[in-house]
Amino acid sequence: MTAAGNSGLGAFDAVEQQGKQNGRATHFVIGVDSNQNMVKPGFVLTSMVKRVDNAVYNIVEDVVNHRFSPGLHVFGLEKDGVGYAMDANNKDLISPEAIQEAEEAKKKIIAGEIKVTDAMTN
Repeated sequence: MTAAGNSGLGAFDAVEQQGKQNGRATHFVIGVDSNQNMVKPGFVLTSMVKRVDNAVYNIVEDVVNHRFSPGLHVFGLEKDGVGYAMDANNKDLISPEAIQEAEEAKKKIIAGEIKVTDAMTN
């Protein structure tokens, strides 16, 4: 998983260079920031997406409805501020069971049953 936006695209080339075996990639990369699944289809397991669209929409909605308050606004899982990308480019790489487990973990994180370190407060 690169954490450098488009400057991490070398990792995509590296997994592609490792090739395929029996028609399946031998190595995978995880995209960041936006859906990068289409960059190297079959080699991108998923992408961690920042849902800036949702954050902007919620802030604008608060302004329009006179509910906006200045300060730090955090958009985590509970506000659909982050997520993972599933589409035609990676649907055959991740089992329905793995997706179900990820969704169950997401619910537990939102409910506070699984504690995630908050870098903003630590």
